[in-house]
Amino acid sequence: MKAQELTQSKQGTHHSKHKQVTITGLIITLGIVYGDLGTSPLYVMKAIGVGLDVINTETIFGAISCIFWTLTLQTSIKYVIITLRADNKGEGGIFALFALLRKRYNWAYVFALIGGSTLLADGVITPSITVTSAVEGLKILHADIPVVIIVIAILSLLFFVQQFGTSSLGKAFGPLMFIWFFVIGFWGFFELIQYPKILLAINPTYAIKLLSTHPGGILILGAVFLATTGAEALYSDLGHCGLKNIRISWIYVKTTLLISYFGQAVWTLKHPHFIKDGLNPLYAIMPDWFILPGVIIATIAAIIASQALISGSFTLISEAISLNLWPKMTIKYPTELKGQMYIPYLNVFLWVACIVVVLLFKESDAMQAAYGLSITITMLMTTLLLLLYLRNRIPLMLLVLIGIVYIAIESAFLFANLHKFIYGGWFTIFLAGILAIMMYVWFNGRKIKNGLMRFIPISDLLVILKNVREDLTIPKFATNLVYITKANKKLDIESTIYYSILDKQPKRADRYWFLHIDIKDEPYTCEYEVTEFVKGAVFKIDFNIGFRIETQVNLFFRQVLDDLNLTNELKIESAYPSLKKFHIPGDCRYVIIDRILTEEHRFNATERLIMNLSDMIKILAIPQAKSYHLDASNILLEKVPLGQPDKMIKKLTRIKHHKY
Repeated sequence: MKAQELTQSKQGTHHSKHKQVTITGLIITLGIVYGDLGTSPLYVMKAIGVGLDVINTETIFGAISCIFWTLTLQTSIKYVIITLRADNKGEGGIFALFALLRKRYNWAYVFALIGGSTLLADGVITPSITVTSAVEGLKILHADIPVVIIVIAILSLLFFVQQFGTSSLGKAFGPLMFIWFFVIGFWGFFELIQYPKILLAINPTYAIKLLSTHPGGILILGAVFLATTGAEALYSDLGHCGLKNIRISWIYVKTTLLISYFGQAVWTLKHPHFIKDGLNPLYAIMPDWFILPGVIIATIAAIIASQALISGSFTLISEAISLNLWPKMTIKYPTELKGQMYIPYLNVFLWVACIVVVLLFKESDAMQAAYGLSITITMLMTTLLLLLYLRNRIPLMLLVLIGIVYIAIESAFLFANLHKFIYGGWFTIFLAGILAIMMYVWFNGRKIKNGLMRFIPISDLLVILKNVREDLTIPKFATNLVYITKANKKLDIESTIYYSILDKQPKRADRYWFLHIDIKDEPYTCEYEVTEFVKGAVFKIDFNIGFRIETQVNLFFRQVLDDLNLTNELKIESAYPSLKKFHIPGDCRYVIIDRILTEEHRFNATERLIMNLSDMIKILAIPQAKSYHLDASNILLEKVPLGQPDKMIKKLTRIKHHKY
């Protein structure tokens, strides 16, 4: 039977609309993509002021030159121009990039898990630092404002509403971010026209001079890097908005960001002691009457940036699950938008982590000292994966040039951020380390288990199944007996299924179904193919499901039955006469096999450690039945030995036969 497409949900329709290049699409892109990048002006110039020993024309021109070329080389050229081309059927992000490579470079999962874990860990600080920086603006009006309490309240409310979905709120994000970029560009322009000479800082010689001659100049890159921390999130949001929308909207975003930075630089030159006075250049360039509206707009922008981080984290973990880098967790879709997913456990983790960051660091200045270290590692990992992707796609000399330039740039950023380790960077590195170890253990634990699995030709089972169906001495187990198989080959099944049907407890059924779920690298593939081994009795269904599609096996299987019934290939009515005359569908019984290791399996020390840690991590995973969205009322869970135990070292010898 030929492959057929499963019914696509409305989610795909909404998803594609955001990718269309329209005014609406561009506005929506502003709200989804640029939260982190867009709120950087809240703290970048302040962080630079903290890092400079002396604030004068030479140092400020050098710092602004660094910002300009960082946004140009790192954000514009590397991400917007080059990396966005490395899309997986329109999807972006480090895991989507790895999905493009895993068939040829499966070992590259190490780069993906390191980059994914550091992105998730450093992202924990994003909501904390953006909201804290925004709320601190109120200190200009009242020095005793309880910033920490307000920030915790805002973050707690934000994480609380995730369970209800944010689609209606998300519609307002774009226009609000448009206003935010206009505001920072507007007031930055007023400062810029007072000293237009600042535009000469575009000359890269100012940046080179600062980095090469100023004491500790290289460390200033740690603060400058904060201007581009959202570039990785921009790549991750490719699937939500589309390539053209991001590229076109980036022109407006980059223009307003640069005007704001240049304007803040002019003000900083006029107020070299602003750090001692506890001022933030972004708010200082605003007139007094606009401070309160400015803080409100900044806080809204910070909330939008935080929401983007939370949504991005949900997407990141869902992709890690589909790539077997993370245990399966409950994923909910509170709205019709595919991007609007909700992972309860992860939401609680992020909330707790953000509250810990706020209580631990208290002020945005302290968070700045810790921010950015981990994300440099993410960008370096993305570069390495990107080079593998571009191999054989571009001339070798160009590939080498891109590799040298960006490995050098990001290595410099990493070196510049290393001093942050003792000031709080240890927190994100520690968190990233735990996440990376968990991903490594889970990936390799699954690999070890899969290596122990044994497959047999389904043909070995067919004759026996025919006889079992006709053996009325065996109690009937179900009309439709369904197994989920991991056998990739169409004509194979696991030996554990053979064991379950015949050895564990003989199971007689009218029809035997073997379902295989193949998670495809394409994000929204949704199709199936039916193979009929015995007419009306033994079937295998191969589902090809995109890594962004929820694996609702129960609904998938029901649709296949309905399709077969409509095409008269199979009657799905119950075999019981009393039910058949009322056209009642036949019952379905799922058998979920928990493949367990026995003590007889021998592993080396590393494998044993991985398997033990994998069992611990398994606590986070939801049960198989729940992960496949199966009806718990018609499931049998069986524990079956995984693979064949190792052979005995020495054969037993019988001594004597006694009769009594």
